[in-house]
Amino acid sequence: MGRLTTRTPVTRIAFDESGAAVRRRPDTLAVEEPLEIRVGGEPVTVTMRTPGHDIELAAGFLTGEGVLTSSADFRSAIHCGGPGTGSVLPAGFSDEPSAQNTYNVLDVTLAPGVALGIADIARNFYTTSSCGVCGTASIEQVGKASRFDVGTDAVTLGAASLAGLPDALRAGQDVFDKTGGLHAAALFDAVTGDLLVLREDVGRHNAVDKVVGWAVLNDRLPATGTVLQVSGRASFELVQKAVMAGIPVLSAVSAPSSLAVELAVSSGLTLVGFSRGRSLNVYSRADRVVT
Repeated sequence: MGRLTTRTPVTRIAFDESGAAVRRRPDTLAVEEPLEIRVGGEPVTVTMRTPGHDIELAAGFLTGEGVLTSSADFRSAIHCGGPGTGSVLPAGFSDEPSAQNTYNVLDVTLAPGVALGIADIARNFYTTSSCGVCGTASIEQVGKASRFDVGTDAVTLGAASLAGLPDALRAGQDVFDKTGGLHAAALFDAVTGDLLVLREDVGRHNAVDKVVGWAVLNDRLPATGTVLQVSGRASFELVQKAVMAGIPVLSAVSAPSSLAVELAVSSGLTLVGFSRGRSLNVYSRADRVVT
C-alpha cells in the first residue's frame, strides 16, 4: 500500500517567558518517493511524488504533453515491482492509496493507434525552467499542442464564489492537516461551486497532474465550465496544464509568474492570483468574473 505519511522523531524547542523548553516527540511527515513513468516499456520521466493516485498522475502528465485527450486513448497501466509482482490496472480501476503497492515504476500502455507523437519526449519538456526554450517559443508550442480552445469557453462565475474556493480547497486537505507539507489542487464546477476532485502531493505540478488525470480517465476533457484551484503560485507550467486540459479558469492563492500571465492572455484562460480571503487579482479574461 502506498504510504501518504510516515512518522519520525523530532526535537521540539518552544519558547515562553521562562525560557526554552526542549522535548522529543514523534512528528508526521508527508512521504516523498520517486515515480518512473514508462510508456510501452520505454522510460519517459521520473518525478518525486507522494504515493497514491499514480495512474492519475501519469495520465495527467501525458495529457499535459498532448498524448491523451480522453480515456479511450488509455489502455492500462502496471506497477512494476519486479518479475511477477506487477498489478495491471485498466481504465476504470480503483486508484485510491489503499489500492496501491509501494512500487515506484509505472508502465502505461496506450490504446492501439495512440502514439507519443514526438520523436523524443524527454527532450520536449518545454515546461521545465531548465529546458532552454525561450518564453515566446514556449507559448507558441503550447498553442500548437493543445487540442482544446479555452478562449471560447463561455463560462462566467461570481467573484464571491471564486474567492471562497481557497477555503474549500483547504478544508479538503486531509494529509496537509497531519503534515503541513503538501500542495493541493482541486477542480470545481464554475457554476455550482461543487467540488469535483481534490488531490494532494508534495509536488504542486503532480497535484495538478492527478486532477487532470482524474478528468481524462473519467471522460471529462475538455474540462469546460470548471475552475482549477491550486494552493501555491501560478507558474507557466500550471497554466500550460490547464490549457492542455481545456480548463478555462485557474485560480491560485499566491502570485503568478510573468510567463504564466503571457500564456493565459494568449490562450484566453482566466488567471487569478492572490486569492486570499476577501480579495483577488484577475490577470486575464476578467470578463468571466462577475461582480
